[in-house]
Amino acid sequence: MVARVQKGKMKHELMSSARLEAFSDGVIAIIITIMVLDLRAPVGGGTGALLALWPVFLSYALSFLIVAIYWMNHHRTFHLVKLVDNAILWCNIALLFCLSLIPFATAYMGENHMSSLSVALYCAVLMVCTMAFTGMRTAMARHFGEDAQLRAWNRAASHKSWFATAVYGAGIPLAFFSPTLSLVLLFSIAAIYFVPGFGMGKLAK
Repeated sequence: MVARVQKGKMKHELMSSARLEAFSDGVIAIIITIMVLDLRAPVGGGTGALLALWPVFLSYALSFLIVAIYWMNHHRTFHLVKLVDNAILWCNIALLFCLSLIPFATAYMGENHMSSLSVALYCAVLMVCTMAFTGMRTAMARHFGEDAQLRAWNRAASHKSWFATAVYGAGIPLAFFSPTLSLVLLFSIAAIYFVPGFGMGKLAK
């Protein structure tokens, strides 16, 4: 489905978001699969060898939760906006690229037992992902027109996203003083986003 919207002397081609959503779902599924494949059974048969893998399991659990939250918010966003243009398509590609970095950051943090550098890198990747999602939603907002509900939703989502970006940014230097506190910040953002409609008003409920 293609629609053309006249705006001044420029034409903006709007397309159905169906293929974008299907492609995004496939990429996110692959990202989760890659993370699962990085979970390797220990060589030793004792409980000690298994317990030694706790950083890997914790990294995986956090990343799985975060990727799942991105999928849920992506789904809900495109439930509200069904037509996309080239700008939205490219912003979505940029988002998927950023999300594809999560398996690397997850493995690096787990294998290095939550070291300061690995946690800082993980925070940086999540910050970039949030900024990419914000950019995609900003591109979509150009087509909201005079819809008061959608504009209110976009403002609420923007506030929430920039708050998350600031927290991730703060987690980068904090990781070099206390990786544990930095991880607490990451889990707190995941908790805020666990319910997609939290802080988003009636439209998102």
